[in-house]
Amino acid sequence: MSSLSRELVFLILQFLDEEKFKETVHKLEQESGFFFNMKYFEDQVQAGEWEEVERYLSGFTKVEDNRYSMKIFFEIRKQKYLEALDRQDRAKAVEILVKDLKVFASFNEDLFKEITQLLTLDNFRQNEQLSKYGDTKSARNIMLVELKKLIEANPLFRDKLTFPAFKASRLRTLINQSLNWQHQLCKNPRPNPDIKTLFTDHTCSSSNGARAPPPGNNPLAGPVPKPGVFPPLGAHGPFQPVVSPPPSAIAGWMSTANQSMPHAAVAAAPPGLVQAPSPAAFLKHPRTPPGGPGMDYQTADSEHLMKRLRPGQPDEVSFSASTQPPNSNNMYSPDDLPKTVIRNLSQGSNVMSMDFHPQQQTVLLVGTNVGDISIWEVGSRERLALKTFKVWDISACSMPFQTTLVKDATISVNRCVWGPDGSILGVAFSKHIVQIYTYNPAGELRQHLEIDAHIGGVNDIAFAHPNKQLCIVTCGDDKTIKIWDAVAGRRLYTFEGHEAPVYSVCPHYKENIQFIFSTAIDGKIKAWLYDSLGSRVDYDAPGLWCTTMAYSADGTRLFSCGTSKEGESHLVEWNESEGAIKRTYSGFRKRSLGVVQFDTTRNRFLAAGDEFQIKFWDMDNINILTYTDADGGLPASPRLRFNKEGSLLAVTTSENGIKILANTGGQHMLRMLESRAFDGARAHAEANVKPAIAAGPLGPIASVSASASPFERSDRIQQPMSLLASMESSRGTDVKPRILENTEKIKSWKSSDISDASQLKALKLPDSLAPNKVVRLLYTNSGLAVLALASNALHKLWKWQRNERNPSGKSSASSVPQLWQPNNGALMSNDVSDSKAAEESVACIALSKNDSYVMSASGGKVSLFNMMTFKVMTTFMPPPPAATYLAFHPQDNNIIAIGMEDSTIQIYNVRVDEVKTKLKGHQKRISGLAFSQSLNILVSSGADAQLCMWSIDGWEKKKSRPIQPPPGHPSTLVGETRVQFHNNQSHLLVVHESQIAIYDAQLDCLRSWYPRDSLSSAISSAIYSCDGLSIFTGFCDGAIGIFDSDSLNLRCRIAPSAYLSSASNDNPFPIVIAAHPTDPNQFALGMSDGAVHVIEPSDAETKWGGSTSHENGSMPSIPSSSALNSQPSETPSR
Repeated sequence: MSSLSRELVFLILQFLDEEKFKETVHKLEQESGFFFNMKYFEDQVQAGEWEEVERYLSGFTKVEDNRYSMKIFFEIRKQKYLEALDRQDRAKAVEILVKDLKVFASFNEDLFKEITQLLTLDNFRQNEQLSKYGDTKSARNIMLVELKKLIEANPLFRDKLTFPAFKASRLRTLINQSLNWQHQLCKNPRPNPDIKTLFTDHTCSSSNGARAPPPGNNPLAGPVPKPGVFPPLGAHGPFQPVVSPPPSAIAGWMSTANQSMPHAAVAAAPPGLVQAPSPAAFLKHPRTPPGGPGMDYQTADSEHLMKRLRPGQPDEVSFSASTQPPNSNNMYSPDDLPKTVIRNLSQGSNVMSMDFHPQQQTVLLVGTNVGDISIWEVGSRERLALKTFKVWDISACSMPFQTTLVKDATISVNRCVWGPDGSILGVAFSKHIVQIYTYNPAGELRQHLEIDAHIGGVNDIAFAHPNKQLCIVTCGDDKTIKIWDAVAGRRLYTFEGHEAPVYSVCPHYKENIQFIFSTAIDGKIKAWLYDSLGSRVDYDAPGLWCTTMAYSADGTRLFSCGTSKEGESHLVEWNESEGAIKRTYSGFRKRSLGVVQFDTTRNRFLAAGDEFQIKFWDMDNINILTYTDADGGLPASPRLRFNKEGSLLAVTTSENGIKILANTGGQHMLRMLESRAFDGARAHAEANVKPAIAAGPLGPIASVSASASPFERSDRIQQPMSLLASMESSRGTDVKPRILENTEKIKSWKSSDISDASQLKALKLPDSLAPNKVVRLLYTNSGLAVLALASNALHKLWKWQRNERNPSGKSSASSVPQLWQPNNGALMSNDVSDSKAAEESVACIALSKNDSYVMSASGGKVSLFNMMTFKVMTTFMPPPPAATYLAFHPQDNNIIAIGMEDSTIQIYNVRVDEVKTKLKGHQKRISGLAFSQSLNILVSSGADAQLCMWSIDGWEKKKSRPIQPPPGHPSTLVGETRVQFHNNQSHLLVVHESQIAIYDAQLDCLRSWYPRDSLSSAISSAIYSCDGLSIFTGFCDGAIGIFDSDSLNLRCRIAPSAYLSSASNDNPFPIVIAAHPTDPNQFALGMSDGAVHVIEPSDAETKWGGSTSHENGSMPSIPSSSALNSQPSETPSR
């Protein structure tokens, strides 16, 4: 909702309050979630109106939102429980315990048990902690004090506790001003006009008299301005031009990202859904008016939309949209449509689903009717990967699925889709299961998760990010939608309510609201929030059968495609403000053979496969713009898929193949990739290693390396290669043979060497303060700033500003930041020890998730700083022993694991200033701590080169072992050791001066790398890139190594000369490296001479050292935690 629409709600609240609509005022406060009336809340608590208290709160927060919310609801329900006990109403107390308090048992089982035991006491005051409980009134007042503190501290209530200041009767004033203006525009204005209604525009009847002065401050009367009479207030104005919707239409119930809800829809439209910034106020009205076919909802990202036919149904009409931003119609012409056939690919079986990679524009994922998935590089016509269907772990599957496979082993891909960044992909099958793979740019697929998701077919799969957590959304024949944790595969939610098999799912978000739309084969459309409260809407889709909907890529235009059982296909654009169909596109055959599905890209054109052709429409014209038969060979209803840029279009053929159509830009891109691959092969005619596919600015390109690889091709990849070889004979005649098969094999594991400043972008951050070596360095979580801690206990914060060269305001080597300080010039300096100089102490630092405060120590007390004011909020843990490492608990920012100089780890609660427990297992100071939320463990490392694993639940030690010494090392290692969990939360990076190594969740070493050759100096620091694909490593001679995180092969070496000036003295080197939180190729160096450098690839390169091929190197890839524990079954016969 725009800011003006939000202000309109406040005006309505003021009007209702002035008119004494007291209950309505508080209902609107709760439904909008804009203003929390603390006085009303206090009155309800003091009156013991507990149902109203929780209902009012529900507009602003839910129990599980955060720890503050959880505490608020717990205190309220506990008070209600104690009052029931005090009245000796045991039955009511038991009801409250079971219905209201049991939800907290999963967070603190001991506390729930203690509360339950109160039932056994004659008087709960016999419990020591409740011995001072007085009467009900005083108890409620005491609780209110605590509740007010919690509400004020809860970030969800930020800016909602104060009603904005404006003049009384402001809405009346605005309407009177409008009436005055309308009266001035009358052709025959009359004095003292008789204004009786606001429902129609004011006009004065004809008069021969002179023009009268406009009316003064009339009472609240007169018409609202007629839509379209005056220019709108702007793109975000609350009074948008609208037309009254017909009775059969559904009013716009969700505003777009760029447009506010029209006033008519707010005031007097049929029941609809008005977006509010809280889930409780969102999707409120559950039913469509009878007979209303209209629908207005937002789908997920276009890459997640339905593009396949359910198994057992006839051929389908596929639909795709290639679109462009509004007001830019001149940017594109029909010549921009991809209509020229430039590639033919032979898949070998019927293609059921396709999806272009979201970043590598020429990489295509394909799923077939025999359960195979392939990844094609359409530029080189090469299949990068082929996975025939097999169940990875049959023993982990349900008995119904095992029985189904025994009866009928055939299985089809229903849907395959890339994850949002292309590092993960999901496949939904026609029987029970989904399989999730991880993918690297070399084309290598690794098993990640196999989930027995639904009974019957899994009809759709998509990825979503509720609460910033990557999740998998599935739906199936069992009439349910399910949400799964994408890391560990745990089921998070099950949505039930459909009465027929669920056909498609569309996860999406608006502002801060995450939601899912689902469609079923009975034509029902439902919407769900990520909770257990059921469907928020229930509508009938046009055609009353299978339908999918999607916005244009910019989220401004809404389209839907569907087909009735009789074969009538519907392709329409919706008017969001009215909830009615804006236009219906013509040109389909009268009886389509299947379900129309669709896709969006760019923001201008629509495309559908029908009548052995591909038909294109301009979004603003209902008639067909043009069509093509793609040189023939298409089925009656071909499936189709645009790439993200709209320059390529993949279309299925009738002979189990795929045609790639391109526009002029797409043809140029493919020719460039083809010529680069040929040049690379010719330049390396003597090489004997296959080229890697690297993602360049225009898509995947052949990676040309500089020297020979030390690794031979391993047995691990021989099987996939034989599968590919067996498929060669089935490829169509148009598939280009591999050029110079024996001479194009490039030694891609040979790293590139960067030694000159022109080969990268490096920025030394400006610093007016005295230089001291940087001992700790990190980016803020927003990526807008870099924070350094120097050896003299002083913090330095650099912030980037938004400008033309850096419109995002994020850290960049191309834009110089400001060394930031508050207006009062305060410095952020740690407490230091009286017995040891700061330079001799071990420093540590940790930043809160919201970047609002930082915790830090330099040998003295641990200090908590406000990042906006640099003020010390509190200090704790005075030495000895001194704190040497800090890590926030992943589920509670109040809990901190603090590594100590005396080798212990203290689990400390900041809020109550209390050490919960002390962990002992190391012999020397703690130098690293890493939490894995999915595994529920803490891993610690010390200067004794030991690793310890601790359970988060009870803090008991589960395992301990030393890190492995390099070959030939005569004794056990000692020295500072760091640890960091990979994004998958199951693999651990271990850093020691002698090595970088990857360990699994059992603390077994999977692989390691030791300094050698051009990187022979000791390692000073290492860290994963934000996408987990690279490891940035610093060396004590100033060099930087960038390693592949899977194989630990060196991708790129950066010599000190590339980023240090020739005037640098004393051979400075990076003591610490920090990785940017969103840019996987940017990192920062904290140097021994006190400087901080930000490093990025040059403009000519998009990533460090190109990419690597899974066919090179002898190192095995890292399997996921699920793959480690599962044994693949035999491929079922088909």
